Amino acid sequence: MTKVIWSELALNDIKSIYDYIAKDSADRAAVFVERLIEATDRLESYFNSGRIIEEIGKKDCREIIYGSYRIMYEIKEDIVRISAIVHSARDWNPE
Repeated sequence: MTKVIWSELALNDIKSIYDYIAKDSADRAAVFVERLIEATDRLESYFNSGRIIEEIGKKDCREIIYGSYRIMYEIKEDIVRISAIVHSARDWNPE
């Protein structure tokens, strides 16, 4: 089984998403963030289930989509490192 770890940047992204949604409803924000995190559970067994990040084009840099968010991760041996969570409307550049 693959180990899933979260980068500090990805955890900060989660907090920012929560804070933004919580402006309207803390309950909705908590549920959304919980489900977003749960969307990554499958990576423990199916780490290649996400699509290759088009802007990077490397088979070990992938993403899964939850709602309007791109959950980006990198595969290294038996570790999946979630590197960032980016809103799909954002113009994202890997550099």
